Amino acid sequence: MERRKINPMLKMVLEVGPVVLFFVAYVLLKDRVFTVGGTDYGGFIVATAAFLPLLVITTLILWRLTGHLSKMQIATVVLAVVFGGLSVWLNDERFFKIKPTLIYLLFGIILGVGLLRGQSYLRLVLEEAIPLKHEGWMILTKRLCAFFFALALANEVVWRMFSTEVWVSFKTFGLTAALFLFFMGQGKLLQTYGMEKR
Repeated sequence: MERRKINPMLKMVLEVGPVVLFFVAYVLLKDRVFTVGGTDYGGFIVATAAFLPLLVITTLILWRLTGHLSKMQIATVVLAVVFGGLSVWLNDERFFKIKPTLIYLLFGIILGVGLLRGQSYLRLVLEEAIPLKHEGWMILTKRLCAFFFALALANEVVWRMFSTEVWVSFKTFGLTAALFLFFMGQGKLLQTYGMEKR
């Protein structure tokens, strides 16, 4: 399919909406227990079960509207469905909590392999949005690679050492804010190595 541009607000709603709705569902259901087929499921598991089809649907809508999904988007959905599905099926929230760790490790490893080969795989994903010289791409890729590993470690620390409530807030707002702040902090690099779009 041909790539198409869509309204940036609609794109943001489709990408971030499921995560926000997961947070809202968890807050509303966290103290409730639902019995299905003789098995008790906590609010976290129920919120996860609702989140997974919503994530798949919004991703399919995004693909239908734009004609394109990045490999990162596909990997995120696949890991979410696999580990979220395991959490629901086994009634064990740990699988869903480890998912961000695996996603960030996967992205960090992919970027690291590219760096070892003298390439910036990040450039393949973001070149249209951020025009940079080769040196700029290599520096940004090294920084983001290290940052992904740091996020994976942070997720492990939070889900293992804090309550589910703290982890849900961290996942919904902390990880999103961290990524936003990371890219906002790259202004000097973009100025130094930026190129004008042709």
